[in-house]
Amino acid sequence: MGVLGAMTARIKLLARMDVMEKRRPQDGRIKTRRSQPAGGPGAAEEVEMRLSTLPTAFGEKMVMRIFDPDHAVKDLDALGFSEHDAGRWETLLSRPHGIVLVTGPTGSGKTTTLYATLKRLATEAVNISTVEDPIEMIEPSFNQTQVQPQLGFGFPEGLRALMRQDPDIIMVGEIRDLATAEMAVQAALTGHLVFSTLHTNDAPSAITRLLELGIAPYLINATLLGVLAQRLVRTLCLHCGVPDVVTPLTALARDLGPWPLEGEYRPYQAVGCVDCRMTGFQGRTGLYELLVVTEPLRALIRPEPDTDALRQQAARDGMRPLRLAGAQRVAMGLTVLEEVLAATPA
Repeated sequence: MGVLGAMTARIKLLARMDVMEKRRPQDGRIKTRRSQPAGGPGAAEEVEMRLSTLPTAFGEKMVMRIFDPDHAVKDLDALGFSEHDAGRWETLLSRPHGIVLVTGPTGSGKTTTLYATLKRLATEAVNISTVEDPIEMIEPSFNQTQVQPQLGFGFPEGLRALMRQDPDIIMVGEIRDLATAEMAVQAALTGHLVFSTLHTNDAPSAITRLLELGIAPYLINATLLGVLAQRLVRTLCLHCGVPDVVTPLTALARDLGPWPLEGEYRPYQAVGCVDCRMTGFQGRTGLYELLVVTEPLRALIRPEPDTDALRQQAARDGMRPLRLAGAQRVAMGLTVLEEVLAATPA
C-alpha cells in the first residue's frame, strides 16, 4: 500500500488535484510529450491524459484515459461510415439550421464523431462554439467553453450565453434535462445548426427521449434533422486473423436476421499474437445507424409515439440498423460475430 499510495499521490500532484483529499471523487488532467512522435516529423507531440479518482472500501481508485491527438481526433473519413451512410450524413451537415443528435452508451465514440464532424465544417468563415462538460479535446478551430455547475454555469446558461456570440454552429456536450433541450430547440429555431448527444439504445429512441424530457412534438418536427446511433467494436488484428471455416453463412443469418449482403462471405476469427497482445484484436471501428427525419416520419411524431412505427418508417427512408452495419463488418473480415452481438441491440 505504501508504493500504491506514493504513486497515486504523485499522479494526483501532476494532475493538479488535491493530494490530501481522499474522501470525494476528483477529476484532473496531465499533459505530456512523446519523445518520438508516432506520426513522424510534424506530428503532434503533446498527449493529454484525463484522470478520475473515486474513494472505495479498499482505498482510492484511479482511472486514466489517454487522448493521443494522432488517434483521438480522427478525420471524418476514418470513422468507419459505410458509403451509404456517409452520403446521408454529409447531406445533414449541409443544412443551414436544425438539430443533429448522436446517441449511444458511454464510451461508444460519440464525442469523437462530433469532433471529426465539426472539424470538417470548421473554416475561417464559420464560427463554431461548443459547451462541454468537460472539454474532451482541445481544438484550436473551435470556441470551447466548459460548464461549471458550482458557479451556476450549466448547459442552459452556456447555450444562452453562446446565442449572444453570433455562432453559426453550436455543439452541446449532452442534452440532460428539459432546460438544455429547450435552449437547443430555440437555437435551432433562430437559425443555428446544433449538434448534441443523448444516451439511447438506438436512433428512433432519441425521439421518444426528447418527448419524455418535455419537448412538444411540433418543436421536434420543426427542428430535428437526424439522429446517428453508434457503437464501437474491436477490429481483428491484421497479423494473426485467419479465415473462419467453422461459422457457416446460415449461422450468421440466424443471429443477425435475413442476410442483407451480396458477394463473397469472408468471416475471420481472432487468434492472437505478440502484436495484439494475444487478444486477436487491434483497434476499433464504428457501427452506425442514421435516421434522417423525413415528412412521413414527422407524421409519426406524436405525444405518445409508437417506437416500432418510427423504426419501420426510418428503415423505409434508408436507415440501416446497427446489426446490419455489424454484418457488413463481419462480411468484410474486419470483426467477428461475437463482437457485433455484444455491442448492438437486438
